[in-house]
Amino acid sequence: MAPALGTMAGRAAGFRVRGGRAPDCPTQPSSLGKGEPSEGPCCDEGLAEPAAPYGSRAQEHNAHAHRDGHPEPGTEPVAEPAADPRGTGVPGADPRGTGGRGDDPRGTGVQGPGIQGPDGRALGILASLPRHGDDPVRADSLKRFAAIWGRTVYPATTTHLTRAEFENHLVPLAGRLGAALRTRPFDPTAAAEVGAALVSAHCTDPEALPLILSAIDSYLLVYCPPGGGLSEAEARDRCARLQHSLAAGFARALRERTLAEQEALSRAALAAQAETEKALHTSEARFRAVFEGAAIGVGIADVEGRIMDVNDALTRMFGGMAQDVMGRNVGEMVHPDDSPEVWGLYKELISGERDYYRVEKPYYRGDGSVLWTDLSVALLRDAHGRPQYQLALMEDITERRLLHERLRYEATHDALTGLPNRTLFFESIDRALTAPADDGGTARFGLCYLDLDGFKAVNDSLGHAVGDELLVAVAERLRACATAPAELVARLGGDEFVALLTGPSAQADAIALARRMLTALSRPIRLDDRDLSVRASIGIVEGAAGELGAAEVLRSADITMYRAKAAGGNRYELADADADSDARVIARHSLTNRLPAALDNSEFFIEYQPLVGLADGAVRGAEALVRWLHPIHGVLGPDQFIPLAESTGLIVPLGRWVLQESLRQARAWQEGCSGKAPMRVNVNLSPSQLRYPSLVADTVAVLEESGLAPSALCLEVTENALIGADEEELRPLRQLADMGVDIALDDFGTGYSNLSYLRRLPVSTLKLDRSFTRGMQHAPADPVDVKIVEGIVSLAHTLDLSVTVEGVETGTQAEHLRILGCDTAQGWYYARPGPPERLRMLSLVDAAS
Repeated sequence: MAPALGTMAGRAAGFRVRGGRAPDCPTQPSSLGKGEPSEGPCCDEGLAEPAAPYGSRAQEHNAHAHRDGHPEPGTEPVAEPAADPRGTGVPGADPRGTGGRGDDPRGTGVQGPGIQGPDGRALGILASLPRHGDDPVRADSLKRFAAIWGRTVYPATTTHLTRAEFENHLVPLAGRLGAALRTRPFDPTAAAEVGAALVSAHCTDPEALPLILSAIDSYLLVYCPPGGGLSEAEARDRCARLQHSLAAGFARALRERTLAEQEALSRAALAAQAETEKALHTSEARFRAVFEGAAIGVGIADVEGRIMDVNDALTRMFGGMAQDVMGRNVGEMVHPDDSPEVWGLYKELISGERDYYRVEKPYYRGDGSVLWTDLSVALLRDAHGRPQYQLALMEDITERRLLHERLRYEATHDALTGLPNRTLFFESIDRALTAPADDGGTARFGLCYLDLDGFKAVNDSLGHAVGDELLVAVAERLRACATAPAELVARLGGDEFVALLTGPSAQADAIALARRMLTALSRPIRLDDRDLSVRASIGIVEGAAGELGAAEVLRSADITMYRAKAAGGNRYELADADADSDARVIARHSLTNRLPAALDNSEFFIEYQPLVGLADGAVRGAEALVRWLHPIHGVLGPDQFIPLAESTGLIVPLGRWVLQESLRQARAWQEGCSGKAPMRVNVNLSPSQLRYPSLVADTVAVLEESGLAPSALCLEVTENALIGADEEELRPLRQLADMGVDIALDDFGTGYSNLSYLRRLPVSTLKLDRSFTRGMQHAPADPVDVKIVEGIVSLAHTLDLSVTVEGVETGTQAEHLRILGCDTAQGWYYARPGPPERLRMLSLVDAAS
């Protein structure tokens, strides 16, 4: 049984049979057009061609089936299913029921809960299989598929059923597979139960599983198409996953069956041992019979470890040469992958401290290949209880081990980049946080948490396919940076990567690794004839093992990474030991998680700060300043959540809401002007909103909805957002300016831009940053600040631009700015931001006093 299990599990792992075919028919092309040969019998004559896309080649199969089903005179035709005396539509149906194995009151040909296997035991798994009697077309397709399936598999079974009876057994199993194909959501676990049912039906020959899978691969989609609008690729993917699940269930059931047989053999061997102590000559004969006839490998060695005898099964495991095993010493058969406890258990056994142990152990064969075994070793004692022999039982699990390793690799590595995934990373960091130091002290670790800057823009502008290619290229560069044995680079998901280091100099090593990674990513990555620049932010956490858990370390690294992003990105930051600072960043992290629901819950509101004409002191307009009334933290200013809204993509719907509310308020102001000049409202635009394709259309729609002229709106854009912008990036602002919307250049003087650049920007107002006017708050004014502001005002007026000054806090400051020619001002001297009804109530208080 063990070799059969190994062979079948190995073939199941690839879902494709190489070589061999069903005994009754020639090899045919795949009905799904995969371009590879697929084994299976021909179709019955006259099978209806299935609907596209799954049966696009059924006509070719029907023609083939016709030729093979109607041989020339004198030749033996392909056996057809037995007659159906009751007219149930199921070949080989027993006129008394279902061949004495249950009853089918509905006449569907599907056995009910009373179905029995060839060994007389009830096959309980079949009791829950679906019935298709209510759908004659589907039931007929299932019977046809079961007939083809049965003809393929029957020669490789050990059942005493006739072929017609065996095909009848397969009808409900085929129904289960067909139902699994159509499930929403798709769940392949039912196929594992089908695999177990096939083992119960004695499909245990070494060639059975490849034949089972080949028939499913070639014909399941032809006769049981899933429908539901699935593409051919999706249907084929479901079919492949069903084969994988069936193979796993089949191997698991076969293993359990084999283990049961092994256990029976072990009990027989122990019984033979007891008999040996009573009557040596009788027990020897019995033991020899078990020894030679066992399907698993059996070997006997003395307590010194010299191998004295092996059976044929064990000889075959080691390559077929008895001399490769006989005479060798067990203690010499060491393998580098031996688990640490193997030889400790062996020493306890031969010393008589234990009587039995069981482990998985690899061995080298004579040709250098590796044999993996499930090894059970029992100690045989003499009449006086002294250790005398070792009895070893071996099962070849090489194929199962390879399959397990493959599945383990797929489960612990990222499918896109091939890097270790989140699962393997957490296993590694758990070990690092609990490992003792080599010198007996405290082990240390270092963690680099890396996130790409602006990766979302790549996906949005170039598509996810290019984004995936970029991630693969980034992963290769990061992998090349981690060259030390104690360095692990993994992908957590999206554009997030982590690097884990261990050792006494973990902090220095982590900083060095972060620098190498930033250097490696500084070179542009060429994809599809374009060079993409890659920037990344890295958070570094270092500490001693045992102080923090894995989740806490990762959270701290994530927070530190966001701090690096907030500092401009393309850099690394070390975790801040200051608890207050860490608390602020943690709060920032929690705000990010809260943001998506805040707009839906109406947690945002707007305050307005007046814009005052310096020449006459009249209120000309107001700047709209959004606030967040957080249920826990209270009122938060825009500097605390706008960057978070930009990073999460919420800035677009939030910005549209601010624009709608501000223009609605501006409409209310205009209606209450009573002949006075209408007031304008200033609304801030973030860099993310400037890149939004529907900016112009949304702004026009909101203006039309409010009934205001475009001149009632001024959009404020920071200078940094426009530095280096090309004509394509400036086009939305230029279109809005041409419509009559004012554009203000906010925070002017902080972006280090070329002043001549102002000539090509579609702006009508410069908002001078408060840092240039602080020296004017008290007399005498700072002469340097006076000269700078005087020059900016002169330049702006030459370019026909108005000048607004922010942060005016004293009357002295306001008077200096009026004399210098500034047009409007805002600040706490006039009024703090507040509700719209307080807009015209200027306080004129020296806030700096």
